[in-house]
Amino acid sequence: MSSKSLSLRNISKRFGTVNALDNFNLEVGVGELVALLGPSGCGKTTALRVVAGLEHQDSGTVLVADKNISDVPAHKRNMGMVFQAYSLFPNLTVEENVAFGLQMRKVTKTVRLKKAHELLDLVGLDSQSKRFTHQLSGGQQQRVALARALAFEPEILLLDEPLSALDAQVRVNLREEIRRLQLSLGTTTLFVTHDQEEAMAISDRVGVMSHGKLEQIDTPDALYNKPATSFVASFVGTMNRIPTQLSDGHVQLFGKMIPALKNGNESGNVIALVRPESIVIKSTDEDANAKVLTRLFMGASSNIVCQTKDGTVVQSLMSSDKSGDLHPGSTVKLEVTNKEVLVSNA
Repeated sequence: MSSKSLSLRNISKRFGTVNALDNFNLEVGVGELVALLGPSGCGKTTALRVVAGLEHQDSGTVLVADKNISDVPAHKRNMGMVFQAYSLFPNLTVEENVAFGLQMRKVTKTVRLKKAHELLDLVGLDSQSKRFTHQLSGGQQQRVALARALAFEPEILLLDEPLSALDAQVRVNLREEIRRLQLSLGTTTLFVTHDQEEAMAISDRVGVMSHGKLEQIDTPDALYNKPATSFVASFVGTMNRIPTQLSDGHVQLFGKMIPALKNGNESGNVIALVRPESIVIKSTDEDANAKVLTRLFMGASSNIVCQTKDGTVVQSLMSSDKSGDLHPGSTVKLEVTNKEVLVSNA
Protein backbone atom coordinates (compact mmCIF):
# COMPACT_ATOMS: atom_id res chain seq x y z
CA MET A 1 0.00 0.00 0.00
CA SER A 2 1.12 3.54 -0.72
CA SER A 3 2.14 5.60 2.31
CA LYS A 4 2.42 9.35 1.84
CA SER A 5 2.75 12.21 4.28
CA LEU A 6 0.01 14.85 4.50
CA SER A 7 0.40 18.56 5.28
CA LEU A 8 -2.21 21.26 5.82
CA ARG A 9 -0.60 24.69 5.96
CA ASN A 10 -2.37 27.86 7.04
CA ILE A 11 -5.77 26.58 5.94
CA SER A 12 -8.71 28.96 6.39
CA LYS A 13 -12.30 28.24 5.46
CA ARG A 14 -15.37 30.35 6.15
CA PHE A 15 -19.05 29.53 5.81
CA GLY A 16 -20.78 32.89 5.88
CA THR A 17 -19.74 34.53 9.15
CA VAL A 18 -18.39 31.27 10.65
CA ASN A 19 -14.66 30.53 10.67
CA ALA A 20 -14.75 26.75 10.22
CA LEU A 21 -10.95 26.64 9.91
CA ASP A 22 -8.81 29.50 11.16
CA ASN A 23 -5.20 29.40 9.91
CA PHE A 24 -5.22 25.65 10.54
CA ASN A 25 -1.98 23.66 10.38
CA LEU A 26 -1.51 19.90 10.56
CA GLU A 27 1.26 17.43 9.69
CA VAL A 28 0.56 13.70 9.37
CA GLY A 29 3.63 11.52 9.01
CA VAL A 30 4.13 8.63 6.61
CA GLY A 31 2.11 5.62 7.78
CA GLU A 32 0.74 7.54 10.77
CA LEU A 33 -2.85 7.47 12.03
CA VAL A 34 -3.88 10.89 13.34
CA ALA A 35 -7.33 11.54 14.80
CA LEU A 36 -9.03 14.93 14.90
CA LEU A 37 -11.19 15.19 17.99
CA GLY A 38 -13.46 17.95 19.19
CA PRO A 39 -17.02 19.10 19.82
CA SER A 40 -19.57 19.59 17.04
CA GLY A 41 -18.74 22.64 14.93
CA CYS A 42 -15.04 22.72 15.82
CA GLY A 43 -13.97 22.26 12.17
CA LYS A 44 -12.69 18.69 12.18
CA THR A 45 -14.95 17.44 9.37
CA THR A 46 -14.26 20.59 7.33
CA ALA A 47 -10.53 19.85 7.61
CA LEU A 48 -11.08 16.31 6.33
CA ARG A 49 -13.26 17.53 3.47
CA VAL A 50 -10.58 20.04 2.46
CA VAL A 51 -8.05 17.19 2.33
CA ALA A 52 -10.45 15.15 0.19
CA GLY A 53 -11.14 18.06 -2.15
CA LEU A 54 -14.84 18.07 -1.28
CA GLU A 55 -14.43 21.61 0.10
CA HIS A 56 -12.02 24.20 -1.25
CA GLN A 57 -10.14 26.26 1.29
CA ASP A 58 -10.29 30.06 1.12
CA SER A 59 -6.53 30.19 1.69
CA GLY A 60 -3.69 27.85 2.53
CA THR A 61 -2.07 24.79 1.00
CA VAL A 62 -2.72 21.03 1.00
CA LEU A 63 0.31 18.84 0.28
CA VAL A 64 0.75 15.08 -0.10
CA ALA A 65 4.37 13.90 -0.16
CA ASP A 66 5.39 17.57 -0.58
CA LYS A 67 3.27 17.89 -3.73
CA ASN A 68 0.76 20.75 -3.74
CA ILE A 69 -2.70 19.30 -4.44
CA SER A 70 -4.68 22.35 -3.34
CA ASP A 71 -6.34 22.79 -6.73
CA VAL A 72 -6.54 19.12 -7.73
CA PRO A 73 -10.20 18.03 -8.02
CA ALA A 74 -11.49 15.41 -5.59
CA HIS A 75 -11.72 12.57 -8.13
CA LYS A 76 -8.03 12.96 -8.98
CA ARG A 77 -6.65 13.05 -5.44
CA ASN A 78 -6.39 9.28 -4.91
CA MET A 79 -7.94 9.46 -1.47
CA GLY A 80 -9.82 6.55 0.09
CA MET A 81 -12.81 7.67 2.14
CA VAL A 82 -15.05 5.89 4.63
CA PHE A 83 -18.09 7.78 5.95
CA GLN A 84 -20.58 7.24 8.76
CA ALA A 85 -23.10 6.18 6.08
CA TYR A 86 -21.81 3.05 4.37
CA SER A 87 -22.75 4.33 0.87
CA LEU A 88 -22.57 0.85 -0.64
CA PHE A 89 -24.26 -0.07 -3.91
CA PRO A 90 -27.30 -2.24 -3.07
CA ASN A 91 -27.45 -3.77 -6.58
CA LEU A 92 -23.86 -5.05 -6.37
CA THR A 93 -22.47 -8.00 -4.43
CA VAL A 94 -19.89 -7.53 -1.70
CA GLU A 95 -16.98 -8.36 -4.02
CA GLU A 96 -18.36 -6.06 -6.72
CA ASN A 97 -18.62 -3.20 -4.21
CA VAL A 98 -15.01 -3.63 -3.15
CA ALA A 99 -13.81 -3.90 -6.75
CA PHE A 100 -15.86 -0.93 -7.99
CA GLY A 101 -13.10 1.68 -7.67
CA LEU A 102 -10.71 -0.55 -9.58
CA GLN A 103 -13.31 -1.04 -12.29
CA MET A 104 -13.57 2.74 -12.69
CA ARG A 105 -9.79 2.79 -13.11
CA LYS A 106 -10.04 0.27 -15.97
CA VAL A 107 -8.33 -2.54 -14.05
CA THR A 108 -9.02 -5.95 -15.59
CA LYS A 109 -11.73 -8.06 -14.00
CA THR A 110 -9.31 -10.81 -12.97
CA VAL A 111 -6.98 -8.39 -11.19
CA ARG A 112 -9.71 -6.37 -9.48
CA LEU A 113 -11.53 -9.46 -8.18
CA LYS A 114 -8.25 -10.89 -6.91
CA LYS A 115 -7.60 -7.64 -5.07
CA ALA A 116 -11.16 -7.55 -3.72
CA HIS A 117 -10.85 -11.05 -2.30
CA GLU A 118 -7.47 -10.23 -0.71
CA LEU A 119 -9.01 -7.29 1.14
CA LEU A 120 -12.19 -9.15 2.06
CA ASP A 121 -9.98 -11.84 3.54
CA LEU A 122 -8.17 -9.15 5.57
CA VAL A 123 -11.46 -7.88 7.01
CA GLY A 124 -12.83 -11.39 7.55
CA LEU A 125 -15.58 -11.26 4.94
CA ASP A 126 -14.30 -13.31 2.01
CA SER A 127 -16.93 -15.97 2.73
CA GLN A 128 -19.62 -13.29 2.22
CA SER A 129 -18.28 -12.06 -1.13
CA LYS A 130 -21.27 -13.25 -3.22
CA ARG A 131 -23.91 -11.80 -0.95
CA PHE A 132 -25.61 -8.44 -1.44
CA THR A 133 -24.79 -5.74 1.08
CA HIS A 134 -28.32 -5.54 2.54
CA GLN A 135 -27.83 -9.11 3.71
CA LEU A 136 -24.99 -8.03 6.01
CA SER A 137 -24.99 -6.49 9.49
CA GLY A 138 -24.01 -2.86 10.00
CA GLY A 139 -20.53 -3.79 11.17
CA GLN A 140 -20.02 -6.07 8.17
CA GLN A 141 -21.20 -3.34 5.79
CA GLN A 142 -18.70 -0.89 7.26
CA ARG A 143 -15.95 -3.50 6.80
CA VAL A 144 -16.94 -3.70 3.13
CA ALA A 145 -16.76 0.10 2.89
CA LEU A 146 -13.29 0.02 4.44
CA ALA A 147 -12.10 -2.70 2.03
CA ARG A 148 -13.49 -0.71 -0.91
CA ALA A 149 -11.63 2.43 0.23
CA LEU A 150 -8.35 0.50 0.42
CA ALA A 151 -8.76 -1.49 -2.80
CA PHE A 152 -7.12 1.03 -5.12
CA GLU A 153 -4.21 1.67 -2.72
CA PRO A 154 -5.00 5.30 -1.84
CA GLU A 155 -2.26 7.73 -0.92
CA ILE A 156 -4.26 8.84 2.12
CA LEU A 157 -7.14 7.10 3.92
CA LEU A 158 -9.81 9.46 5.31
CA LEU A 159 -12.24 8.22 7.95
CA ASP A 160 -15.20 10.48 8.78
CA GLU A 161 -16.98 9.21 11.91
CA PRO A 162 -17.08 5.70 10.38
CA LEU A 163 -18.20 3.94 13.56
CA SER A 164 -20.77 6.30 15.06
CA ALA A 165 -23.81 4.50 13.58
CA LEU A 166 -22.81 1.12 15.06
CA ASP A 167 -23.62 -0.56 18.36
CA ALA A 168 -21.08 -0.10 21.17
CA GLN A 169 -19.49 -3.58 21.06
CA VAL A 170 -19.38 -3.56 17.25
CA ARG A 171 -17.64 -0.17 17.39
CA VAL A 172 -14.96 -1.51 19.71
CA ASN A 173 -14.32 -4.56 17.51
CA LEU A 174 -14.25 -2.56 14.29
CA ARG A 175 -11.96 0.17 15.59
CA GLU A 176 -9.47 -2.54 16.52
CA GLU A 177 -9.88 -3.96 13.01
CA ILE A 178 -9.23 -0.55 11.46
CA ARG A 179 -6.06 -0.14 13.50
CA ARG A 180 -4.82 -3.62 12.64
CA LEU A 181 -5.38 -3.00 8.93
CA GLN A 182 -3.82 0.44 9.03
CA LEU A 183 -0.71 -0.86 10.74
CA SER A 184 -0.35 -3.88 8.46
CA LEU A 185 -0.83 -1.82 5.27
CA GLY A 186 1.08 1.26 6.46
CA THR A 187 -1.52 3.64 5.03
CA THR A 188 -1.30 7.28 6.15
CA THR A 189 -4.68 7.93 7.79
CA LEU A 190 -6.68 10.93 9.00
CA PHE A 191 -9.53 9.92 11.31
CA VAL A 192 -12.29 12.34 12.37
CA THR A 193 -14.40 11.49 15.41
CA HIS A 194 -16.23 13.09 18.32
CA ASP A 195 -15.65 9.96 20.44
CA GLN A 196 -12.57 10.55 22.60
CA GLU A 197 -12.27 6.90 23.67
CA GLU A 198 -12.19 5.90 20.01
CA ALA A 199 -9.56 8.50 19.14
CA MET A 200 -7.34 7.69 22.11
CA ALA A 201 -7.55 3.93 21.58
CA ILE A 202 -6.24 3.61 18.03
CA SER A 203 -4.32 6.77 17.09
CA ASP A 204 -0.61 7.50 17.00
CA ARG A 205 -1.47 11.13 17.75
CA VAL A 206 -4.68 12.99 18.52
CA GLY A 207 -5.42 16.61 17.61
CA VAL A 208 -7.97 18.35 19.82
CA MET A 209 -9.78 21.12 17.95
CA SER A 210 -11.79 24.13 19.09
CA HIS A 211 -13.20 26.94 16.93
CA GLY A 212 -11.26 25.96 13.83
CA LYS A 213 -7.87 25.67 15.52
CA LEU A 214 -5.76 22.91 17.02
CA GLU A 215 -5.61 23.35 20.78
CA GLN A 216 -3.07 20.53 21.07
CA ILE A 217 -1.82 17.59 19.04
CA ASP A 218 0.09 14.87 20.84
CA THR A 219 0.18 11.20 21.73
CA PRO A 220 -2.88 9.94 23.64
CA ASP A 221 -0.77 9.54 26.80
CA ALA A 222 0.56 13.10 26.62
CA LEU A 223 -2.87 14.57 25.91
CA TYR A 224 -4.33 12.85 28.94
CA ASN A 225 -1.47 13.32 31.36
CA LYS A 226 -0.09 16.69 30.19
CA PRO A 227 -2.90 18.71 28.60
CA ALA A 228 -1.64 22.02 27.25
CA THR A 229 -4.82 24.00 27.97
CA SER A 230 -7.79 23.84 30.30
CA PHE A 231 -10.01 23.10 27.28
CA VAL A 232 -8.00 19.99 26.40
CA ALA A 233 -7.88 18.94 30.05
CA SER A 234 -11.65 19.16 30.39
CA PHE A 235 -12.47 17.70 26.97
CA VAL A 236 -10.23 14.63 27.17
CA GLY A 237 -11.30 12.27 29.93
CA THR A 238 -12.96 13.16 33.22
CA MET A 239 -11.57 16.11 35.13
CA ASN A 240 -12.36 17.43 38.59
CA ARG A 241 -12.66 21.22 38.74
CA ILE A 242 -11.73 22.30 42.25
CA PRO A 243 -11.97 25.98 43.29
CA THR A 244 -8.86 27.18 45.13
CA GLN A 245 -6.38 30.04 45.49
CA LEU A 246 -3.17 30.51 43.51
CA SER A 247 -0.34 32.15 45.42
CA ASP A 248 3.41 32.16 44.78
CA GLY A 249 2.95 29.57 42.03
CA HIS A 250 1.17 27.07 44.28
CA VAL A 251 -2.39 26.04 45.03
CA GLN A 252 -3.73 24.45 48.16
CA LEU A 253 -5.66 21.23 47.64
CA PHE A 254 -7.00 19.40 50.69
CA GLY A 255 -4.36 20.95 52.93
CA LYS A 256 -1.41 20.28 50.61
CA MET A 257 0.49 22.96 48.66
CA ILE A 258 1.09 21.87 45.05
CA PRO A 259 2.97 23.71 42.25
CA ALA A 260 0.62 25.07 39.58
CA LEU A 261 0.96 24.87 35.81
CA LYS A 262 -0.54 28.29 35.20
CA ASN A 263 -3.02 28.77 32.41
CA GLY A 264 -4.55 32.12 33.20
CA ASN A 265 -4.27 34.07 36.46
CA GLU A 266 -0.89 34.59 38.11
CA SER A 267 -2.62 34.79 41.48
CA GLY A 268 -6.07 34.84 43.02
CA ASN A 269 -9.08 32.61 42.51
CA VAL A 270 -8.47 29.70 40.12
CA ILE A 271 -9.84 26.27 39.25
CA ALA A 272 -7.47 23.35 39.80
CA LEU A 273 -7.90 20.55 37.24
CA VAL A 274 -7.31 17.11 38.75
CA ARG A 275 -7.98 13.64 37.30
CA PRO A 276 -10.13 11.27 39.41
CA GLU A 277 -7.33 8.71 39.63
CA SER A 278 -5.06 11.39 41.16
CA ILE A 279 -7.31 11.73 44.21
CA VAL A 280 -6.75 9.22 47.00
CA ILE A 281 -9.50 8.56 49.55
CA LYS A 282 -8.71 7.42 53.06
CA SER A 283 -11.50 6.22 55.32
CA THR A 284 -11.11 8.05 58.63
CA ASP A 285 -12.93 9.98 61.33
CA GLU A 286 -9.83 12.05 62.13
CA ASP A 287 -8.84 14.93 59.85
CA ALA A 288 -11.79 14.12 57.60
CA ASN A 289 -12.33 16.75 54.91
CA ALA A 290 -15.14 15.15 52.90
CA LYS A 291 -17.94 12.61 52.94
CA VAL A 292 -18.89 9.96 50.41
CA LEU A 293 -21.99 10.67 48.33
CA THR A 294 -22.04 7.61 46.06
CA ARG A 295 -19.92 4.62 45.08
CA LEU A 296 -20.38 3.41 41.52
CA PHE A 297 -19.06 -0.12 41.03
CA MET A 298 -17.56 -0.63 37.54
CA GLY A 299 -15.83 -3.98 37.87
CA ALA A 300 -12.11 -3.67 38.53
CA SER A 301 -12.52 -0.02 39.49
CA SER A 302 -15.12 2.06 41.29
CA ASN A 303 -16.02 5.71 40.92
CA ILE A 304 -16.31 7.36 44.34
CA VAL A 305 -18.15 10.69 44.43
CA CYS A 306 -17.42 12.82 47.50
CA GLN A 307 -18.39 16.25 48.77
CA THR A 308 -15.87 18.42 50.59
CA LYS A 309 -16.73 20.56 53.61
CA ASP A 310 -17.03 23.63 51.37
CA GLY A 311 -19.53 21.83 49.12
CA THR A 312 -17.26 20.94 46.18
CA VAL A 313 -18.17 17.62 44.54
CA VAL A 314 -15.12 15.51 43.63
CA GLN A 315 -14.74 12.18 41.84
CA SER A 316 -12.07 9.60 42.64
CA LEU A 317 -11.32 6.45 40.65
CA MET A 318 -10.14 3.61 42.85
CA SER A 319 -9.67 -0.12 42.53
CA SER A 320 -12.83 -1.87 43.72
CA ASP A 321 -10.99 -4.10 46.18
CA LYS A 322 -9.68 -1.00 48.01
CA SER A 323 -12.95 0.92 48.05
CA GLY A 324 -15.37 -1.71 49.34
CA ASP A 325 -15.70 -0.06 52.77
CA LEU A 326 -16.62 3.34 51.32
CA HIS A 327 -20.36 3.85 51.52
CA PRO A 328 -22.63 6.91 51.23
CA GLY A 329 -22.20 8.99 54.38
CA SER A 330 -18.69 7.71 55.19
CA THR A 331 -16.32 10.41 56.41
CA VAL A 332 -13.06 10.41 54.47
CA LYS A 333 -9.83 12.30 53.93
CA LEU A 334 -9.00 13.32 50.38
CA GLU A 335 -5.42 13.70 49.15
CA VAL A 336 -3.98 14.65 45.77
CA THR A 337 -1.07 12.64 44.35
CA ASN A 338 -0.12 15.17 41.63
CA LYS A 339 3.35 16.72 41.77
CA GLU A 340 1.86 19.71 39.89
CA VAL A 341 -1.59 20.65 38.64
CA LEU A 342 -2.98 22.63 35.74
CA VAL A 343 -5.12 25.59 36.75
CA SER A 344 -7.50 27.80 34.81
CA ASN A 345 -9.29 31.05 35.49
CA ALA A 346 -12.09 30.77 38.01
